[in-house]
Amino acid sequence: MPESTASAARILAIHAHPDDVEFQCAGTLALLAGAGCPIVVATMTPGDCGSVERDAEAIAAVRRAEARAAAALIGADYTCLEFRDLAIFEDDESRRRVVEALRRARPDIVLTAPPVDYLCDHEATSRLVRDACFAATLPNYKTRQWEPAPPLAKIPHLYYMDAIEGIDRDGRPQPAGFLVDVSKVFDLKRRMLACHASQRDWLLKQHGIDEYLEAQARWGAHRGAEIGVAQAEAFRQYLGHPYPTDNRLLASIGQDGKGQHLQAPSLTSGPSPVPPLR
Repeated sequence: MPESTASAARILAIHAHPDDVEFQCAGTLALLAGAGCPIVVATMTPGDCGSVERDAEAIAAVRRAEARAAAALIGADYTCLEFRDLAIFEDDESRRRVVEALRRARPDIVLTAPPVDYLCDHEATSRLVRDACFAATLPNYKTRQWEPAPPLAKIPHLYYMDAIEGIDRDGRPQPAGFLVDVSKVFDLKRRMLACHASQRDWLLKQHGIDEYLEAQARWGAHRGAEIGVAQAEAFRQYLGHPYPTDNRLLASIGQDGKGQHLQAPSLTSGPSPVPPLR
């Protein structure tokens, strides 16, 4: 698969479970898709613990299909790295698996889980993806996969999504680095989350919560109020050495991170298929 051109950034959104991306950054992905950026949505697990009625393999099949349907709404590809719920760990094998996923997606921009969040799977995903962005460029770092993809030419721009409800494990607010106005694509974002019907059913039965879509809208409105728009999504860019420090995400969608819309570049390229991990 070729590297991206200067006109269209390739995007990888990778989080722990099906529906995490839809909650936290689907609006931004919709804007990027509208700007012509090829997009891959990846989950570390297929959500195999997300049911009280189906066994792990049955619910995993359902949730992969739901994630694929949600990604298709914006013309994105979907892939699962096939870890299992509550079994994502920072170890050698896991890091090599995530590096292979990056090399196959060949992203210029990576969106991933925040380093501090309420769930161990989210935090482990964040650290693995951060390190994989660097390791994916190293020719001598072998992934031990069948038919491995070649190393990336450069470290991608890395962004952390918002934590759930914008707080750390102790309930303390985590400020946004910048915000993206997703008001005009919020209906599409809501339809993407609605594809995950099994998760709504599970939350209702497991936790007595029946506000799946409303929680998404409520938090988006909270972030939107910070910059005077109806709906927004928050991000922080990882700026550690030697990661890129210019904000290619905002440049790709023509916003300034404070609610102001700039002239976005004219992009025309579309999504490209991504081979599954083996």
